[in-house]
Amino acid sequence: MNASARLEQLGVTLPDLVAPLASYVPAVRTGNLVYTSGQLPIVAGKVAGTGKVGTDVNPDDAKAMARLCALNALAAVNSLVGIDAVVRVVKVVGFVASAPGFNGQPGVVNGASELLGEVFGDQGAHARSAVGVSELPLDAPVEVELIVEVG
Repeated sequence: MNASARLEQLGVTLPDLVAPLASYVPAVRTGNLVYTSGQLPIVAGKVAGTGKVGTDVNPDDAKAMARLCALNALAAVNSLVGIDAVVRVVKVVGFVASAPGFNGQPGVVNGASELLGEVFGDQGAHARSAVGVSELPLDAPVEVELIVEVG
């Protein structure tokens, strides 16, 4: 089953491509790899939530926002090569705006990882980094970027 069919089966619609916030493009292809720019949890042009995870944002809400980030990253891939060109998710990098003492970044970034597993099955298994940071653009709690292999 291809990714489009799997998304439909899951009842998930890829969002519209999020316009870049500065001087970059949403995704770039080199050879058989597509790298996305970091994607924020933007829905209908607005950040889904703001603040630091561990004080302003609870980890479960941040995990849901990481899923939104991954959907936005998939939209960037789709705009460049088409979602069904993806043959494997190679790497996920998640950044979590973390309150002092918050160390649950892996659980937050699982929101992105779990979505990719749902969409791509075994080909969605990937290498990953989950990094705590002090600030993200627009005061977003989470940002996710992808590297995918395409056919």
